[in-house]
Amino acid sequence: MTTEAVFIEFSSRKLRQLSERIGVCLSKLSEEQVWARKSANENAIGNIVLHLCGNLRQWIGHGVAGLPDIRERDAEFNAIGGTGISGLRSHLEKTVAEAVTAIEQVPAADLLTIVNVQKYSIPKMEAIYHVVEHFAEHTGQIIFATKLLTGDELGFYTHLRNPAHSEKTP
Repeated sequence: MTTEAVFIEFSSRKLRQLSERIGVCLSKLSEEQVWARKSANENAIGNIVLHLCGNLRQWIGHGVAGLPDIRERDAEFNAIGGTGISGLRSHLEKTVAEAVTAIEQVPAADLLTIVNVQKYSIPKMEAIYHVVEHFAEHTGQIIFATKLLTGDELGFYTHLRNPAHSEKTP
């Protein structure tokens, strides 16, 4: 495999994996927990999910795939409910699937093509890297919040107790 192919494959796989982990978290939470905020300075888990979808559409849909930029970033953070858990989950799954498809369709030669996203001029490869990093950071927040709210073990690393585990990437 080429370096470019490894980058594309890993980026796609990581976004799918992180999205699945958010799905596990959402399945353990109530509507009240998903939209809970202790102060106006905090984001609820629901806001973070909406934010991730907006970020994916803007950076990958627009920046990498060339689709129109339809993001309403402030709305992601201003929402105080209205979208149920199943709606959030389905929106995230659909948006991740679209982003993964766009990433997997980028020809290796185009990874260094400069695109403009949020007033940044960057190579497509950097836009993809930014999105995966950003998605991982917020997934960690959702996992942490879920553990605080439920006290549950989420089971993401129980396979490590088995000496024959086969997961390719943590």
